Amino acid sequence: MNNNDILIRLRYAFDIKDNGMVEIFKLGGIEITKEEVQMMLKKSDEDEVGMACSNSMLDSFLNGFIIFKRGKQEPKPGQPEKPAVAIKSKENVNNIVLKKVKIALALTSEDILAILEEAGITITKGELGAVLRKEGHKNYKECGDRYVRNFLKGLALRYRV
Repeated sequence: MNNNDILIRLRYAFDIKDNGMVEIFKLGGIEITKEEVQMMLKKSDEDEVGMACSNSMLDSFLNGFIIFKRGKQEPKPGQPEKPAVAIKSKENVNNIVLKKVKIALALTSEDILAILEEAGITITKGELGAVLRKEGHKNYKECGDRYVRNFLKGLALRYRV
């Protein structure tokens, strides 16, 4: 899954309009126009290529999504003003998406397991814990496309009424 697919699926799951997407990007610290959002969300055909969503853009969108859902949090004394970019490589994108959507929606591990179950995927609590760990931890496990795809599908089933 590429970053544009993740944006498209999140947008569908929560029924976010173009103006809402622009606002979420703005909350995440990126100024983007409605036309650029539409280009990113366009299904790319072979002859027509939309705008690619970079890792930093996706990270900013996810940070904006957290603020959109939970509100702005004032930094504590000694804490950096702006969070560091969490998506460092193509390999950890899925893990970061899972973590940040979990934070934005205030989901518990049981909620995530239930959402995956709705989408037809069964994993253990231990496997989920390994996916949610910090990269570099001895029990860290890379999250595959299949889990994120079905997690986003489960979100659409749960939140899109």
